[in-house]
Amino acid sequence: MQIRARGTRITRTALAGGLAALAAVAGLAAAAVPAAAGQDPSDTPRYLEPAELPPYPSSPWYAGPVTAGQPDPLPMCVGEALPSITSHREYWTELDTNAQQLTVEGRSEQWSKEFAALLRKDLAGCARTLMQQDPNITATQKSYGHLNVEEGADVYGIHTASAQGSSDINLFSVGRDGAAVTIVRWGRMGTFKDAQVADFKTTTVTAVNKLY
Repeated sequence: MQIRARGTRITRTALAGGLAALAAVAGLAAAAVPAAAGQDPSDTPRYLEPAELPPYPSSPWYAGPVTAGQPDPLPMCVGEALPSITSHREYWTELDTNAQQLTVEGRSEQWSKEFAALLRKDLAGCARTLMQQDPNITATQKSYGHLNVEEGADVYGIHTASAQGSSDINLFSVGRDGAAVTIVRWGRMGTFKDAQVADFKTTTVTAVNKLY
């Protein structure tokens, strides 16, 4: 697991889902197409603004540009499922808290429904996958339930602790509006008691509502 402070990510490449899931993703990615040139901007998914993230007591949030393609490094748990048409935006504070939004526009609502289901499956098995990948990692997770926004969103929490003494908490959500799927990740050094779950749920609702 990579841990970098002061406005950088706490992320890990996850090989979730096994060969069958990867094969399914390859098929999904091949079927997806980017938005057409000249598309009405009002039909293009919008991203979270820094002020819409969970409030941080001692620093404002900052944001990078919306960037086409997969982020580098890939986020843990969901990274291997991301097709090449993913776009993303990075967020950070002046201390140890950071966030990320990733959005994929599929070619159809059915494609996006299946893609969101694959992401939820990856997140549901994330702690087990992380520990299989690295015996020096202890991972635990919680499900924080379903949010009734557009076609729905689901929220997860994942805590990781390393043998070297690091301790990180990440919150993830997967939401869908029509053919668009968005993933929001929030992370910081800490444990489940440091997770701003209520604020993160509000952020997730905002993110899904802003898709279209």
